[in-house]
Amino acid sequence: MARIAGIDLPKQKRGAIGLTYIYGIGRSTALHILEQAEVDPETKVEEWSDEEQGRIRQFINDNIKVEGALRSEVQLSIKRLIDINSYRGVRHRSGLPVRGQRTRTNSRTRKGKRKTVANKKKATK
Repeated sequence: MARIAGIDLPKQKRGAIGLTYIYGIGRSTALHILEQAEVDPETKVEEWSDEEQGRIRQFINDNIKVEGALRSEVQLSIKRLIDINSYRGVRHRSGLPVRGQRTRTNSRTRKGKRKTVANKKKATK
């Protein structure tokens, strides 16, 4: 069982894929890490030796911000945008898409489940 940055990596996956289970590491970063640690990306996680795991762990700790540190940095960046009252901060605060997407249709992920609004009643004569 390989445990890196507080995450248990899946044993049956290839090394390049297994590392992507860590928050902040994608495919290209995983390949870069394995290249620097001199580990074959095709090797499964369960086949890594203790020495290889140590090199990977060391490289990640020294060079890449992952998991808790990265999550807190992202939250602080969003909080800063909200505090300075920038347009992006206002969109974050109101729970709308931040990067210019349309909101008339779509954007259900940010807005949540539809809330039906009733029409105005027509005045009777």
